[in-house]
Amino acid sequence: MNKLLLGLVPGFWIAAMAVISVQNATPIAIKFLTFRSIEIPLGVAMGFCAATGMILTALLLFVWDRV
Repeated sequence: MNKLLLGLVPGFWIAAMAVISVQNATPIAIKFLTFRSIEIPLGVAMGFCAATGMILTALLLFVWDRV
C-alpha cells in the first residue's frame, strides 16, 4: 500500500501540473522582492518549483535521518 501511494501522489501532481500548464500557456514573470525573472510559461515555472521542492524535501529527510 505504501509503494502504491509513493507512485500515485507524484503521478497525481504531474498530471495536475500538465493540465494546468496546458490551459495557462501564457508567459509569466516571477517577482521576488526587487528581482524579476524573464517571462517563461507557467508550466515551466510550476515544474521548476515542484522539482526544487522535491529536491529540498529529499535533502531535508536525508539530513534529518542523520541527526
